Amino acid sequence: MSNLTRFDPFSMDPVVADLFHGFFRPMRSMMTSQDTELASMKIDVTESDSAYTVKAELPGVDKKDIDVQIDGRVVSINAKVERNKEEKDGERVIRRERYSGAISRSFSLAGEVDDANAKAEYKDGVLSLSLPKRAPTDQKRLTIS
Repeated sequence: MSNLTRFDPFSMDPVVADLFHGFFRPMRSMMTSQDTELASMKIDVTESDSAYTVKAELPGVDKKDIDVQIDGRVVSINAKVERNKEEKDGERVIRRERYSGAISRSFSLAGEVDDANAKAEYKDGVLSLSLPKRAPTDQKRLTIS
C-alpha cells in the first residue's frame, strides 16, 4: 500500500514563511493596536417594550464624520476615521504616520424603527442611539367572495 501526501504550499520552512507573512495584507501589518481597534466598531444593543438603545464605540471620531441611516428594521452606522501622528526630536521629524479610512456597521432589529422620533447623541467617543419602535399596524383582513 502506498502513502499519499498532500502538498501544502503554505507549510514551508519557517524562515521562508516569515518572509511571506503579511504579504497579501501589507497595510494590516503596519497598523498599530489603536488603529486595529478602529477597524472594527463595537456595539451594544438593548431592547425595552417601547424602544431599542444602541451604543457604538467610535473613539477619536469627529461628530460631523458620523452618518446614521435607518431603513425599516436595518440600522447602518458609517464613520470616517483620520489619524495624523508625528514624532519629533527638536525640529527634526523622526517619524510621521497617517491613517485614513472608513468603518461601518449594519444590523437588523426584530421590529421596525420609528425613524421620525429616533435620536442620536455623541459624547466621549460613544454614539448613543435611541430608536423607538414603530407601533404595529393592524392587519387588513380580506373577505373572500
